[in-house]
Amino acid sequence: MAAEKDQQKDAEAEGLSATTLLPKLIPSGAGREWLERHRATIRPWGTFVDQRRFSRPRNLGELCQRLVRNVEYYQSNYVFVFLGLILYCVMTSPMLLVALAVFFGACYILYLRTLQSKFVLFGREVSPAHQYALAGSVSFPFFWLAGAGSAVFWVLGATLVVIGSHAAFHQIEAVDGEELQMEPV
Repeated sequence: MAAEKDQQKDAEAEGLSATTLLPKLIPSGAGREWLERHRATIRPWGTFVDQRRFSRPRNLGELCQRLVRNVEYYQSNYVFVFLGLILYCVMTSPMLLVALAVFFGACYILYLRTLQSKFVLFGREVSPAHQYALAGSVSFPFFWLAGAGSAVFWVLGATLVVIGSHAAFHQIEAVDGEELQMEPV
């Protein structure tokens, strides 16, 4: 506890606020490392949305080049756009919120139950993977009623439209040594 407070004080002394630090709810491991890696490579949002940098590509070759280079260059920004669209979809669908609450509530109940003793069903011990499958099967009707399938396809479609149009119309960032490339004839 004292070490966490020292880290927070050090971070504040370096100019970092508590909002820029990763939330404590994300456990250490692969997920936290993935999030840290993507947060470290985010390009400035000002250049990401700068309207002066948008123009129509001259031809199909330039369009393809813009798509490839912008997806590589703004990959982390696009990940957070995708996560923002997921959050928007969940927050604007009350029934989907209920379905998620049922699912996570079932998972939490199973977690509390396994802390007390092993979970036994019909005389057999149930593994954690099977317990979470049970939680998913209990909450499946709620996801069905909430229209989770259409929400998934809406998020995928909206992501493709937003990211595809940004990558196609945003001018390519100049990279040292790659400003002028000649193709052999």
